[in-house]
Formats: sequence, C-alpha cells, structure tokens
Amino acid sequence: MNASRWLFYFAAPPRLAALAARLVRPLLALAVFFALAGLWLGFGVAPADAVQGQGYRLIYLHVPAAWMSMFLYALMAGWSFVGLVWRVRTAFWLSHALAPTGAVFAALSLATGSLWGQPMWGTWWVWDARLSTSLLLFFLYLGYLALLQAHDEPERADRGCAVLALLGALNLPVIYFSVRWWNTLHQGATLTPGQAQMAPVMLAGLLLMTAAAWAYAAATALRRVQLVIAERQLQMRWQDELPQAEALHA
Repeated sequence: MNASRWLFYFAAPPRLAALAARLVRPLLALAVFFALAGLWLGFGVAPADAVQGQGYRLIYLHVPAAWMSMFLYALMAGWSFVGLVWRVRTAFWLSHALAPTGAVFAALSLATGSLWGQPMWGTWWVWDARLSTSLLLFFLYLGYLALLQAHDEPERADRGCAVLALLGALNLPVIYFSVRWWNTLHQGATLTPGQAQMAPVMLAGLLLMTAAAWAYAAATALRRVQLVIAERQLQMRWQDELPQAEALHA
C-alpha cells in the first residue's frame, strides 16, 4: 500500500479510531521507558558540563520540548494542508489533536529556557530573536486553540484553524535559522548533521528524552483524536435526529 492509499485508507473515522486505540498504550509505555532511561543517563550518569556545570542538565527537558513544539506545529500545518486541498475531515481532526500537546511543549520550552538563562545570562528573559519567535509559536498555538472554540459550526472552525496553521508555519524557519541570521544570545545548534558537540553519554540521554517526547506526543494526539471522532460523530447523529424529533412533535 503506497503512501497516498495508506493516507486515504485511514481517513475513514472508524479506521482511524481503531488504529489509535491499538497504538495509544504501547506508545505511552515507550514514552515512560525512554523517559526513565533518558533521565537516568542525563541526571545520574552524565558528568557535569565543563563550562555550564550542573545547570546544563536542563537541556534534557528544554531541547526535546523545543524540537517537539516546532515539529508538532509543522505536522499541524501538514494535516491542515491535506484537509484543505483534499477535503479530508480527519486531517483537520488530527491537527486539532496535536495542538494542545504542542502548546504544552512550547510552554515547557520557554519555561526551561528561562530557568537556564537566568544563571547563564543573568536574566530570565531577553527579546532575543530565538526567544521572541519561540514565544510567537506559543501564542500561535493558543490562537489556534481559541479559534477552534470560537466557532459554533465545526466545519468553519476546521477551515479557519487550518488557514492559521499554514500561516503560522512561516514562523518555523525563522525560529530555526534565527541563530544564524542574527547575532543572538541563544547558542547555536547543539546537534548538526553528522556532528554532535557533546559527550556520547550526554548525547544518548538527550536522544532518549527526545524519543520519549515523540512517543508521548503521538500517544496523546491519538487519544485526543479518538475523542474528537467520538464528539463529531455524536454531533452529526444529533443533527440527523433533531429534524425527526421536531417532526414527531409538530
């Protein structure tokens, strides 16, 4: 089954709900396993950094959260594009399901970044290019969630949120390249293709925490899409039954 056939096969709400039901628990188990292993390596085995001391250990929370906040928004934009172009309603629902988890990771990224910045930079916050665009990403998540709740008609909310997700995706390359385009306080990339500027045990802990964040995001999104499918199907059933009930009482 090629990618397009796979996509449209699981576009049917019952199939997507069944797939989500099978995957949620294994993904949560993987998230717990990877998180425990990553925390053990990052906070128990890895040595202190030669320059930053013990404070560098916040990267095991900050970096995966920052990566996931960007990746999940990119996924939201991708599903929004699919929904708008091919009119796949479950694509909109997948985007909705990703938004709360993405907002949590964006908030965690900002919070841990501030905790790291205070001892390293001497301040909790600066209007640095990377920090400012990351804050904008968090507000985009909040705006998406607010817009989703603002419409009484689900279809209009789907389309409006999809447009916002696509426009907001323009911020993602600015976040990524901000440390190259401007002279910022934020350090450059810790990991680059084919090169890692850290000890192997530190890298292993970071990758395990990233895997935990991926598994957790997938599990929560799939569980949330189950709830969205159930809510939308109940709403459609109610809309179909309402005229019949009114006719009986007329």
